[in-house]
Amino acid sequence: MSKKPRPNVLQPEGEIDLHISPEVAESLRPMIAKKLKVLVVDLTKVTYLDSSGLAVLIEAMQHVQEYGGRFALAGVQESVKQVFEIARLDQVFQIYPDVESALAAK
Repeated sequence: MSKKPRPNVLQPEGEIDLHISPEVAESLRPMIAKKLKVLVVDLTKVTYLDSSGLAVLIEAMQHVQEYGGRFALAGVQESVKQVFEIARLDQVFQIYPDVESALAAK
């Protein structure tokens, strides 16, 4: 059974660093413009995230909250989770073990 792409889930892959974060921001822009009720960034396949990647996620979360939507992260790997914990952003973002629980949460 193949997963069909969901319009409110972004699934970047690999390393999100200074070179890749603009692409992630570009991918999030039209999703934010649609004012989706819930926007989930699935980080299951992300192996590394630097400060520029964090900045993109923070900015996206702020835009989604501005229009009253809910922004969530899912499937954060241990190596990436440490970045959130060090920056204390694990307390700022809604982080779920997987996309399904992120979409189901209220």
